[in-house]
Amino acid sequence: MTSTNSYAAPITESLFEGDRGNFSLELRQLLVRLLRGPYLDGSTEPAAWQLLLDQQEVVGAYVSEIFLTISMDTDRKIAMLTPAQIDQVHTSPIAPRRALKRDETLLALRLRLLLEQHSGTGTDAVLSRSAMHEILAEHRSPSDRDDKRFAESCDAAIARLNSLRLLTGTELADEFRISPALAMALPISRIEDIPQYIAAIDANESTLNLSADTSQELSLDSTDLVQE
Repeated sequence: MTSTNSYAAPITESLFEGDRGNFSLELRQLLVRLLRGPYLDGSTEPAAWQLLLDQQEVVGAYVSEIFLTISMDTDRKIAMLTPAQIDQVHTSPIAPRRALKRDETLLALRLRLLLEQHSGTGTDAVLSRSAMHEILAEHRSPSDRDDKRFAESCDAAIARLNSLRLLTGTELADEFRISPALAMALPISRIEDIPQYIAAIDANESTLNLSADTSQELSLDSTDLVQE
């Protein structure tokens, strides 16, 4: 038996009292990591990424039991779990997350565009807090004259995307890296369609009806990309 296969081999000793599992400690830790989310970044967790590559079939079969599928971008080394689309009772995601608010959605879409423009450069896409404030200022309502409240709303949107790890911190306090996971979280096949989604939000449409052949959902967050 190879060391790779041993990760999925039945364990010979229980890991805790009442343990009825069969997977090794390393494979169980990987499953917990994926279930915790929001995604696995192979560039920062190479051992976990390699184990996932080795045990993709085992992991995929396991998460299917709880109505989840695993999505992987091998070029960006990003993996995440997404809810299976099934219309039956008791099949909703285990821990559904709150839908993104208007500013959070706008910022995510604009960052998705910037990430695409930056692809192929070999460097991280980095943006400052002030630059993201400027992005959201482009979508600010003319009737909004409360600068303090607007700045707080911008910071809240940044904090939310940071909590989802769509933005990650850098060595500078007010500078952020746009995570490659955003490409999977917003699986838009036609990048040029993004402006129409942004325009729909600016037009105060309550829901972005993204068709199946363009964008499904913000996979890290909710089953519908909507505004609050």
